[in-house]
Amino acid sequence: MLRFLLRPRLLTAITRLMGVLLLPVAFVRAPGRARYLACQWALGLRYPAEDLAGLNPAARAAFTHARTEAFWRDGQLIGLTSGHRDAAEQYRLFTEEVRRTGSVSGARRLVLPPEESAHVGGIAMDVRPTGGAAWLERHGAAHRLFRRYDNEWWHFEYHPDTEPLRLPHPGRTPVRSRQRIG
Repeated sequence: MLRFLLRPRLLTAITRLMGVLLLPVAFVRAPGRARYLACQWALGLRYPAEDLAGLNPAARAAFTHARTEAFWRDGQLIGLTSGHRDAAEQYRLFTEEVRRTGSVSGARRLVLPPEESAHVGGIAMDVRPTGGAAWLERHGAAHRLFRRYDNEWWHFEYHPDTEPLRLPHPGRTPVRSRQRIG
């Protein structure tokens, strides 16, 4: 049990050490962006299966800058579990959830159909670990990244102009938007 609890801390420490060790190489490559590059490389080693491709360019930039800030300022790692999904993948996830729950309304509490999914639009990111999500919830607005649903601690969306209402779950229709940011 103790090993299970210590493993995430050890991996975090190793990832942070890798970031520090990669700084000189990053500085040679891009002096003005060394901390950014070293962070992305270290997180790429920690989360080798993550795929940022397909994210809207502004959403991707917001996410990578937010996680760079989290990494260097607070020592917090933020990895991407799922970002952009094409419509076919989103449809597959939705129909699997319909089968699992036995109803469309039940499925919509966790997965939206492709035409409503922010993942298909390339502005949604499912993140890990829980500490990374907590960091984004506290500091994400500065990067226009917002937790969208009460029942999904991991789901954040990029909204450049307006902070969206937080909804109880994905299938809940928003009533109104919050005021414009900045």
